[in-house]
Amino acid sequence: MLRSSRIFPGAIVACLFAALLIWTGAWNPVADALDDAFGVEVETSGDAAAVLAELDTITVKGKAPMTGYDREGVFGSAWIDIDRNGCDQRNDVLDRDLSATTYKPDTRDCVVLTGTLADPYTGATIPFQRGQDTSTAVQIDHIYPLGMAWRQGAQQWTQEQRIAFANDFDNLVAVDGPANSQKGDSGPAAWLPSNKGYRCEYVIDFVNVTAKYDLSLPQPDVDAARRILANC
Repeated sequence: MLRSSRIFPGAIVACLFAALLIWTGAWNPVADALDDAFGVEVETSGDAAAVLAELDTITVKGKAPMTGYDREGVFGSAWIDIDRNGCDQRNDVLDRDLSATTYKPDTRDCVVLTGTLADPYTGATIPFQRGQDTSTAVQIDHIYPLGMAWRQGAQQWTQEQRIAFANDFDNLVAVDGPANSQKGDSGPAAWLPSNKGYRCEYVIDFVNVTAKYDLSLPQPDVDAARRILANC
């Protein structure tokens, strides 16, 4: 004789409560799992002196080979809805960084159609219009580049950790498309924003992401970051 299973009222309430938290964004099980995967959460700082001190704790290491690197193969598809808010990370960043945004109808203000970017990298004002021939005017940059991350430690990460890194808001910024292409996978030794007024913030964000993910840096990038931070 089969034994009937019982579902306790408390378990039903717990499941409904968890579903509500996920739907409202109050609890993000993906983010929690990724926090566990990377261990202790790093407190980021916008203070140049604090970031200079943080720079001294980062491992200095030369560039590893790019062997096995494939953007989507190792860092996942671009872009995904990692925080499960109904919008992929590209649209979330556009919504955060652009002003005067308009949205595609019936997407719950998710898909950004138009907007204006005050580009931090060049200082220019750039109109954004979604379309096959126009979207590339504004691109989403990884402040600490994916290719560089692969060389400096990400080869040893799990796929889950690499996806977290590739979609982390702290490492994403909407910028001028040509400037992003020019930067490529460079660190601050080889590339800095032409907008000198943004260089301090850029290097602070770069070092914060480096520390957050326990990535290493080649000595020239450490030296370049230190020079910028010393004058902030």
